[in-house]
Amino acid sequence: MTVTIYDVAREAGVSMATVSRVVNNNPNVKPQTRKKVFEAIERLGYRPNAVARGLASKKTTTVGVVIPDISNSIFAEVARGIEDIANMYHYNIILCNADKKKEKEIRVINTLLEKQVDGLLFMGGVVTDEHIQAFRTSSVPVVLCGTKDEASSIPSVDIDHERAAYDAVQVLIAQGHRDIGMISGTLEDPANGFARYQGYKKALEAANIPMRENFVRIGNYRYESGIEATKYFLELNPHPTAIFSATDEMAIGAIHTIQDSGLKVPDDISVISVDNIRMASMVRPLLTTVAQPMYDIGAVSMRLLTKLMNKEATTDNHQVVLPHEIIQRNSVAHL
Repeated sequence: MTVTIYDVAREAGVSMATVSRVVNNNPNVKPQTRKKVFEAIERLGYRPNAVARGLASKKTTTVGVVIPDISNSIFAEVARGIEDIANMYHYNIILCNADKKKEKEIRVINTLLEKQVDGLLFMGGVVTDEHIQAFRTSSVPVVLCGTKDEASSIPSVDIDHERAAYDAVQVLIAQGHRDIGMISGTLEDPANGFARYQGYKKALEAANIPMRENFVRIGNYRYESGIEATKYFLELNPHPTAIFSATDEMAIGAIHTIQDSGLKVPDDISVISVDNIRMASMVRPLLTTVAQPMYDIGAVSMRLLTKLMNKEATTDNHQVVLPHEIIQRNSVAHL
């Protein structure tokens, strides 16, 4: 039999209203009475009905989080930041993996909204017109986490991906490299793929280095595409003396492919990337990379969402850009 609030009230010898006040942390309850209610709850094994409480308060204290790829370690750190701030403000998280598929993302967004979440965090991925339509018809606040829409119409927390890529390529140029290849993400992804590609192009232009289309390969952000792109580069004559990768995971694929071919990193080919995942400090040589503050992106996104959900005062500009940092390690050498 399910234990109800009526059972707890009868066991403690108080009214149901008193039990409700205790469960909802209302301060207007005497300590002795509160103790009696908690003892009754423990004896009976009572669990408050979150659905019923949500119907009464019109709040579920639940936030939906859409994650593009749960197997990608970079999103785990973002999720940790989200979870820590959610706990601080007494929100529960429903985490949904969308496999970087637009149809699944839209379906997951609508499912979370149907479950009456109080807010929604959309993490990573391309923000299309269909996404914007779903967000705009939502009755609860939405924050983009680690991505943004082209028109900057939805609140977001991210880094400047174009500048991060520009700074990474500048490191290579400063070391004398002019034949610089790029393993890019999809150019259909404006926040990460295209922005980092633009940063690469602008760094070359600023140094008066001609842009060569055959020095750019499109990957899918994962290790295997780093391998395939680097195999292609190694067949070129001359091949790049340095590779800028849009992600650490593809960069690690590049390092292993260079080593498997009998060449050395960075003696023969330098490699630099963006993200600073844990593997960047485990691969040999240690990977020089531009660090995204992944935990902070998650934490700041969740904090912004709590402000929007609770109608707290915020700045008019809800486009938060966090700083990035170049982590110098051992994968870049002077030419």
